[in-house]
Amino acid sequence: MSQKTIIYITRHGQTEWNVLHKMQGHQDSPLTSLGIIQAEWLRDAMSGEKIDVIYSSSSPRAVKTAEIIKANRGLAIIEAENLREMNLGEWEGQIQAELKTRYPEQFHNFWNDPEHFSVPGSETYQEVLTRSTHILHDILAKHEGKTIMIVTHTVVVKLLMSYFEGRPLKEIWNPPYIYPTCLCKIEYEDQRPAIVLHGDISHYKEKPIES
Repeated sequence: MSQKTIIYITRHGQTEWNVLHKMQGHQDSPLTSLGIIQAEWLRDAMSGEKIDVIYSSSSPRAVKTAEIIKANRGLAIIEAENLREMNLGEWEGQIQAELKTRYPEQFHNFWNDPEHFSVPGSETYQEVLTRSTHILHDILAKHEGKTIMIVTHTVVVKLLMSYFEGRPLKEIWNPPYIYPTCLCKIEYEDQRPAIVLHGDISHYKEKPIES
């Protein structure tokens, strides 16, 4: 009989580019002061929970968030390229409102028809799904029966949760909204996932802001 594995998945805290509504992807911007506070809220909420291993996207905004959540736990943060945000190619660093005007069809596809999204230099949603589920299975195999924290990005959170739900790709942007440092919790036993939390922000100490 297999042991129960608990997986927590969170998004990094708010960043400067989030505030400016810029696409980040593989590029990075620092956490804002609110982003740091959001990570501290989750750290405090998790203080009484056991965490055996922490995985983070290798992007600095995710690593910084993971370091805050880790607090004084004597754990190494395992950085993983396959947990990075979707590569958005030439869209990275661009303001969303401007992209909507310049590339209306692909902007629509990004949010409403993910299977057909593609811009020069970008990944497809399917490519991100493939790499993120690949590392998920690797993590599960290495840490069966453990409690795992994964710190990653919006698209990866959406894709992993859709994978657990069996949600079709075209519906990944349906609610819940993935706020910075919101928490997902999945209990995995006998190769079957049970979703306990999905985009939970009960640890927030002030009204959430979409970013």
